[in-house]
Amino acid sequence: MKNRYFADEEIGSNDLFFICYMIERVARKLHQENRYVVNAVGKDAMYHLLSVANVLHAQNPLDVEDDWIKNYDLQFGNFDIFDVDKELVTQMPTAVQMGKVYQRLIRDTLLQDEDYVEGIFRVYNHEICNVIDNYNCSAYFEPSYVIARAYRAGGF
Repeated sequence: MKNRYFADEEIGSNDLFFICYMIERVARKLHQENRYVVNAVGKDAMYHLLSVANVLHAQNPLDVEDDWIKNYDLQFGNFDIFDVDKELVTQMPTAVQMGKVYQRLIRDTLLQDEDYVEGIFRVYNHEICNVIDNYNCSAYFEPSYVIARAYRAGGF
């Protein structure tokens, strides 16, 4: 996928990872599901964010969170990703870990004529995210090929 601002530069999987990581951080901060953040940002802005990800990753993530919330008018919700059974979940996955899960899922299931923007919207709006983001089960902890196979099959 070509960078919007520098046609000779490709948007790489590290850029995709950073955006997935920030989606996770912003969603957690706002008590929203990841799909809310993705859909509220929109496809055009997501392409912009992917194109500048190599610069944004050098900034303080707290500042990037605040910028996204302000620039895309993101609202607080009532979804608490950390509302889990403490007997089942002794350690919560970090935003970095979940960013990697989603980056790999998008990359592993990318369709032939699809770019990262389309992949982000396709994956984050799929029902499998309800399972991956349910930390009471271990779907997020499965190897990436298992998650990709489950995605293609329509569930675990």
